Amino acid sequence: MKIAVVYNRESQAVINLFGTQNREKYGLETIKMIKEGLVSGGHQVKTFEGDKNLIKNLEEFMPTVISGERPGLVFNLSYGIQGRGRYMHVPGILEMLGVPYVGSGPETHALALDKVVTKMILLQKGLPTPKFSVLDNPDSPLTENLMYPLIVKPKDEAVSFGLKIVHNEEELREGVQVIYETYNAPTLVEEYIAGREVNVGILGNNPVQALPPVELVFGEGPQIFTYEDKKNKSGRTVEKVCPAPLTEKETERIQELAIQTFKALNCYDTARVDFRIDNEGNPYILEVNSMASLGADGSFIYAAEQIGLTYKALMNRIIDITCERYFGADFLAPVEEDFQKMDVRLFNRLTKKRSMMETDLKAWTNISSRTEDPVGLSRIRNKLEERLLKLGMNPVDEFTNGRSAWTFETGAGMKDGTLIVVPIDVPGERTGFPIPFRTEQEWLYGEGIASSRGGITVMLSALNALKEQKLLSKKNVGVLFYSDEGRGMRYSSSTLRKATKEVKEVIVLQPGFTDGKVVDQRRGTKQFSVIVEGDPVRIGKETKSIDVLQMFIKNAEKVQKLNNRKGKLAIAIQDVRSERYSVLKPHRVYATLSITYIDEALAEETEKAIRELFTVNSKGIRTNIEKLVERPPLIRKKNHLLLDTLKNLSEAWNLPFGTESSLLSSAAGEVAKDTPVVCGFSPASKGLYTPEESLHRSELVQRSLLLALYLNEG
Repeated sequence: MKIAVVYNRESQAVINLFGTQNREKYGLETIKMIKEGLVSGGHQVKTFEGDKNLIKNLEEFMPTVISGERPGLVFNLSYGIQGRGRYMHVPGILEMLGVPYVGSGPETHALALDKVVTKMILLQKGLPTPKFSVLDNPDSPLTENLMYPLIVKPKDEAVSFGLKIVHNEEELREGVQVIYETYNAPTLVEEYIAGREVNVGILGNNPVQALPPVELVFGEGPQIFTYEDKKNKSGRTVEKVCPAPLTEKETERIQELAIQTFKALNCYDTARVDFRIDNEGNPYILEVNSMASLGADGSFIYAAEQIGLTYKALMNRIIDITCERYFGADFLAPVEEDFQKMDVRLFNRLTKKRSMMETDLKAWTNISSRTEDPVGLSRIRNKLEERLLKLGMNPVDEFTNGRSAWTFETGAGMKDGTLIVVPIDVPGERTGFPIPFRTEQEWLYGEGIASSRGGITVMLSALNALKEQKLLSKKNVGVLFYSDEGRGMRYSSSTLRKATKEVKEVIVLQPGFTDGKVVDQRRGTKQFSVIVEGDPVRIGKETKSIDVLQMFIKNAEKVQKLNNRKGKLAIAIQDVRSERYSVLKPHRVYATLSITYIDEALAEETEKAIRELFTVNSKGIRTNIEKLVERPPLIRKKNHLLLDTLKNLSEAWNLPFGTESSLLSSAAGEVAKDTPVVCGFSPASKGLYTPEESLHRSELVQRSLLLALYLNEG
């Protein structure tokens, strides 16, 4: 599970600093111990300050989960940066984000931090607490009949800030004056209970467990636990005795009161209730610490050790308690792997290693391999070959041309099996530096991340999962990767067509659409280079012949009229440039013209019409049309067993799934007509072939899981 340990220590990253500043901080050593304890429990852990950057950090660390996946969780240690209700800030943010977290909710922290409200609730519930009064300022009258000595403390501070024993009116007013000036807050005044101080830690929710009571032995000096004592600045050592030397009846009584207090304030997971026990053995509740300190020398840790919970064990026990509260007891009772079904093992493997999957994707994305970059293509090809060899797959020379297409197969071979097809080049002519990998909550960005890298990562993740379960070598699976997607597969298409005749089905790892939609129909593409040449002509010279640029524009208008919306055929002139000498008119025009289509017969007629348009008899003008790319369409089939199986698997695992048609051609059109094929199996994309190209983050693991499950079925 991903766990973010959130605390407040150094950061003051807020829009404005004002109001009551936080004085409580967790030590770096404690934060380190908590992290190490959680890591020892098999969790993936990162630490973050609880400031205005928290949302962004959690978005990057905790992507939206898929159905059945264990979500991320926050181990909340945050005391807040500023404000009277600072304990509430991080829990409130997490409630809004929908992120589970350790500890009580914001409403409980608000109650517990306000000692006056806490005492009022305790009295309402019939729970014992010292008599008290509230002084708003140093001159406020003491309305209650309280007996000296008294305790003064700020009504909504923690860690014993401002705590003091006063013995008369003069000391009382001095104490209230200090609190008023230091904290700008009302003062809680309560009767001092002479006797013993005992803390009871609480762990759990249903049932709630009271830890053994811990007695604080103060020795000389004030018989209260001061701020200086807690920070080891008082010059004395406060001894902790656990279990506290109480009778069995007294222990049961104080533990029961602690549990009732925990429930009265609607606390969750952990807390600590502080008591004074007078000389007659009567317990009084002083306050509730809704965020019990987890410092190694704290009474909560000390008490947990007495019941056999080491520090590491306690941290992981707290996580289990929190998960049980959010997700139910079944969440804590995973079936032993030997007894799990294979598909469950694959699910657990892939979802638990989502971060590794994204790290792998980042590594692939940060390798530049544009179509025209032979060095980059060689680098990524070598790395992919190395990974496939480590998976135990073998090269297939028959379906490798050594220039633009390479094929590998499992030990069982690919014949009558599944062929996975993935491009390794990034199409498009781009200038400048490659776009680096970056993360957002729902989308991952980077050059070629959707058009190429997502498919590579999905394929390797699925195959790795199968290999870990010792399944891959038994499956009839082939992988064909190619490096000329940006050239319309001019050189690799024949190798692909040959390979697809050997297999039962083909899955093409091109980007799909959001909501888990794959592509079951794609248009074909014909792309032409058109050149119109003529003699150089001076501007203003009278001539009967039309110049080459005018001739091209005239025919381009006629070309546009060949568009056939009803016949699903579209024509586009994509690039136009001209050449001329100095002040002369253009003598040469270059253009790229593309047709996308479904009906191949209609496409042939349109191609013929275009060639006729650019066949001219004008004196001095010459034309040349060359076909650069011809990619057949993928035609939707009525009975599609491959699609039906994928749909059924998706429904069984609550994965999004659907079908969509696409205007863009792909390798799927090259597959033999009688071979079932699904395209768009990679995660959905945005900004495809642009600098803002991105890949849907959740679909990275969804597609990897669906591919692994499908290959396991085969």
